[in-house]
Amino acid sequence: MHKILLYRTAVLNNATIQLPSSKSESNRALIINALCSHKSTLKNLSKARDTQILQDLLSSSKEVLDVMDAGTTMRFLTAFLAVQGQPKILTGTPRMCERPIQILVDALRYLGAKIEYLQKEGYPPIKILGEFDQSASEIEIPGNVSSQYISALLMIAPSLPLGLILHLQGDIASKPYIKMTLSIMKQFGVEHHWVDSKITIEPQTYQPAKYEIEGDWSGAGYWFSLVALAQKGELNLLGLHQNSLQGDSQIINIMNHLGVHTQFHSNGIFISKKPGVDKFSYNFLDCPDLAQTVIVCCAAKGIRGVFTGLHSLRIKETDRIGALQTELVKFGATLEEKQNGEWMLVPGKNISQPLTFSTYDDHRMAMSLAPLATQEDLFIENPQVVVKSFPDFWEELNNAGMRTELKR
Repeated sequence: MHKILLYRTAVLNNATIQLPSSKSESNRALIINALCSHKSTLKNLSKARDTQILQDLLSSSKEVLDVMDAGTTMRFLTAFLAVQGQPKILTGTPRMCERPIQILVDALRYLGAKIEYLQKEGYPPIKILGEFDQSASEIEIPGNVSSQYISALLMIAPSLPLGLILHLQGDIASKPYIKMTLSIMKQFGVEHHWVDSKITIEPQTYQPAKYEIEGDWSGAGYWFSLVALAQKGELNLLGLHQNSLQGDSQIINIMNHLGVHTQFHSNGIFISKKPGVDKFSYNFLDCPDLAQTVIVCCAAKGIRGVFTGLHSLRIKETDRIGALQTELVKFGATLEEKQNGEWMLVPGKNISQPLTFSTYDDHRMAMSLAPLATQEDLFIENPQVVVKSFPDFWEELNNAGMRTELKR
């Protein structure tokens, strides 16, 4: 297994960073374009592996489709293929086959899809059988598990003969991602009504359109953390919009507390250092993909934190809470659940030298830990995991002044 050595770099170059395109936007646009018979023009599609996999599988004639570790691809394709009535088998990596999909499958079955599990009940691999014959138009679905289930159902809703009324039960996790889905659908001519916890979509026809994907705010978070932790440095991040559809644009407000000032310009944002706080609390319900970045940054800055909205991290590419707990200990910090759903971060001092971090086949673990190289030399195992969302991450880190060396 390869490792990458990051040499301590406390002062950054005043560099311009080319962020990847949003894979969240890209993947939604690809599904909607497929529902438009591929007649739309999509610009600035993400080069992330997840998006490339989805693009390839949407045009594949194979019976067995392997999504690898792409959770969004698994969920979006399940709904898309079910309503298309395409007999297909969907599978993925061993970890993907441990990630639940029962809530989505139950919903699709209730609507009229024919889907069966090939191994463990409630988990991939799954087999989609026969034609879709809609038998219901109104369903309930938990709002606090994964917004990807909800987005998958919303995107197919206009093509259903009876349309869809979706009742979201309980707290709604990652609500900005649902809003993103509906906003992109509107760009392709589909209207909706969202009142309280009920979303109604009448039968409609998607209209082919030209759509340009924004830069990735999740990917921007690592650079905010880098500036927050460096002794000195300013960065220019390209491709971001002030009126973004992405919930992870909340990183601006979060990092304003942690010592980073943001200024918008015509091509993106300029970030620089400012004074920060010594205590911080935040609810990540709407932006769970930022949690690792922010928690690591707080730990390294010596900021005590109280965090909620982390429950969905258990079912990501890895158990991200468990992974964080293990890796934070290596530089003296602890993350503990003090009461149901409330996690306390207590920073400490480095206790393991040299620092070597595992990534758990999780791209966000690798990139959220990388800014710690502003403090110490460190090794990160399996650095190639970043291809999932940010293939050029290590090159851009070099651009920012960080010296790296690949090791075997």
